Amino acid sequence: MLIDSHCHLDHFTDEELPGLLDRARSAGLSGLVTIGTRLSAAPVNRGLARHARPDLAVWCTIGTHPDHVSEEILPSADDLASMAAAPEVVGIGETGLDYFHGGPEVRPLQQESFRVHLRAARLADLPLVIHARDADEDVAAILREEHASGGPFRFVLHCFSSGAALAEAAIALGGFISFSGILTFPKSVALRVIARTIPADRLLVETDAPFLAPVPRRGKRNEPSFVAHTASMLATERGVSEADVAALTTANFRRLFSRAT
Repeated sequence: MLIDSHCHLDHFTDEELPGLLDRARSAGLSGLVTIGTRLSAAPVNRGLARHARPDLAVWCTIGTHPDHVSEEILPSADDLASMAAAPEVVGIGETGLDYFHGGPEVRPLQQESFRVHLRAARLADLPLVIHARDADEDVAAILREEHASGGPFRFVLHCFSSGAALAEAAIALGGFISFSGILTFPKSVALRVIARTIPADRLLVETDAPFLAPVPRRGKRNEPSFVAHTASMLATERGVSEADVAALTTANFRRLFSRAT
């Protein structure tokens, strides 16, 4: 059974969700995580967990995406950790750094938000979901600094499309790497090389739905059922069966997202 470790159900209507979840279950999913991108919308994200079924779990995270840091109030790490106490909340984020969209003027605020989310995740004993775009060196530096000053914390680099140096830094600090549909894109040759080298016990798969639909669904609106295509590509690149990738990534997910029961 597969788990989509990162999607955005809030981009779908209440009318669309039943069919989307039916297709997810038919594609072999046993669960999915809908990811928070604005702390002000945390109640909405927590409410999406009501769509869970006996045969398909729905969990959520709460946090503010780096693209929205200038539009959201940043609480203290203590307050953010308290906000994550609900049982359906299995992680903090997504947070991180995005220098593609964020100009130099917003980068200090992105970095501050990243550190607050990280410290909240440590306080809450929940994994941190990290977005990294065009900011590999600063993401790695913050991870190392926070690890050195405050101790270990759990985290995943989601929708990984960075270079090998960031992957190596994350693995050295105990992090996980999650691959999305980008892995299937024809031009993602270097990314597929990295995917072959990640330790087996640090791999996850995701969709980032409704974005980044994988081949052969590229150009369509992405949805959790499509994670099977990314898992298939990962199996091919690593020379194992699709069943092995499903079992492995699900076991890894449950170790990282330990509240997801």
